[in-house]
Amino acid sequence: MLVGGTGNLGLRIARALAARGANVLALARQGGDTAALADTGVSVEKIDFDDEQSLRRTLDGASCVISALNGLEDTIIGRQSRVLDAAVVAGVPRFIPSDYSLDFTKTKPGRNRNLDLRRRFMAKVDAAPIRATSILNGAFADLLAGQAPIVLPGPRIVLHWGSPDQLLDFTTKEDVAAYAAAAALDPDTPRTLRIAGDSVSPRDLAATMQLLTGRRFRLAKPGGVPVLSAMIRLTRTLAPQPGAVFPAWQGMQYLRDMMDGTGKLEPLDNDRYPEINWTKARQVLAGAMAMKRL
Repeated sequence: MLVGGTGNLGLRIARALAARGANVLALARQGGDTAALADTGVSVEKIDFDDEQSLRRTLDGASCVISALNGLEDTIIGRQSRVLDAAVVAGVPRFIPSDYSLDFTKTKPGRNRNLDLRRRFMAKVDAAPIRATSILNGAFADLLAGQAPIVLPGPRIVLHWGSPDQLLDFTTKEDVAAYAAAAALDPDTPRTLRIAGDSVSPRDLAATMQLLTGRRFRLAKPGGVPVLSAMIRLTRTLAPQPGAVFPAWQGMQYLRDMMDGTGKLEPLDNDRYPEINWTKARQVLAGAMAMKRL
């Protein structure tokens, strides 16, 4: 059973599950657009997530519920909790929550809004009589193609706010989806699985860009983590956007947890499914250059 299958990651998980021959039912909100799921090879059912009895009946017989929901409190805590509660009542043995992030179990509460929501939901999952598995994957490597303010091709700079040798975990959405699908079909998963398609430092990224372009990329540190924290507070004051899932300051909070090393993933469970070929940061950057996004 897949929840959140219409999102960017959810669609990839749907395809990965279908590729493994899984019998998948993707649940979507009534009135939601499910056209993108049409070519994934999974069945789709629209449902009222506020109807507890209907949700329970739909989940009856499922071997695993995998969530790819994305949003703020009403989604990560509200809707996901309703799915969890229905899964427990229906006797579903396993649940994979929508965690897909750096290791928020090691970060400080109050420093990252979206990770705080996942921390709250983790406490709810751990209190429920169901086997849960969180998949933690660092940052999506796809963001290196331009969205993450790290590699700046114009001025040929790689930014960092901590040590230039701090390893940063990146995993492409495609690889996360492949791993999540494998985990959903694996009855013996542990409570947490940590993966990283690549772990590279800002210094590594600068060297990679120099190799790809033939031009030198400089490392630049516009202040340490305290400066980044001040920038976060200022940005949140000037452009709060409380209803946005990924406002600028939220991305900066995530970057802080990477740059100071608190969200570093270790040990890694990459080898659990040896059939997965991990995409490296260099491949992402080279692909972005070929598409002229960098």
